[in-house]
Amino acid sequence: MTARDDHAPAAASRLQLIADAALRLLAERGMRGLTHRAVDEAAGLPQGSTSNLARTRAALLAAAVRRLAEREAAVLAPAELPVRGGGPKVAGTGAGSTAARATGSPAADALAEVLSLALHRYLSGHRELLVARYELALEATRRPELREIYDRAGRGFREPLVAMLATAGSVEPERHALSLVAWCDGVLFSCTAGQFHAAVPDRAALRTSCRELLAGMLRG
Repeated sequence: MTARDDHAPAAASRLQLIADAALRLLAERGMRGLTHRAVDEAAGLPQGSTSNLARTRAALLAAAVRRLAEREAAVLAPAELPVRGGGPKVAGTGAGSTAARATGSPAADALAEVLSLALHRYLSGHRELLVARYELALEATRRPELREIYDRAGRGFREPLVAMLATAGSVEPERHALSLVAWCDGVLFSCTAGQFHAAVPDRAALRTSCRELLAGMLRG
């Protein structure tokens, strides 16, 4: 392995450290508190380290968005992610189960299980990440180059959701995905920074609400 090859993993690891520090700062101080110097201090790195790997503010924000996408994807464990064919692996969602009868579709109930799990994990253990996401989403409205990266990361969630809705019986999976994503985003915002920030629903309540929404979409 060459010296250049040795350096690449170290640089990647340091960039991840910098991006994680940037996300913490966004949650704690907002966009104005995100500077190269502040990231160096938060990451415990020598001054100038962040500038070496992300020379501009745009580059630093792009690194933060990419790291945000990686960490958000990790909220779901691999066994609970959608499997090939569109349906999630969730125990207890056979055709004869009480849960499956709630929506009339085992695939729809499996989707409700996965989404309620994801929402509950966000709200119970990843609020800092959510606040950072809101800061970056607002900044993306002002920076076209950041908008492209942010939207690309979002497709990683939206496109599997469209496929799962189609499997669950939706006749308009794209339109229903918009409604479902809007509901998920609304719950996350309301319970993190909105009116319900002090009254986070438990997973059972989230599951029930998601089933009710899906039942309305898929009826008939």
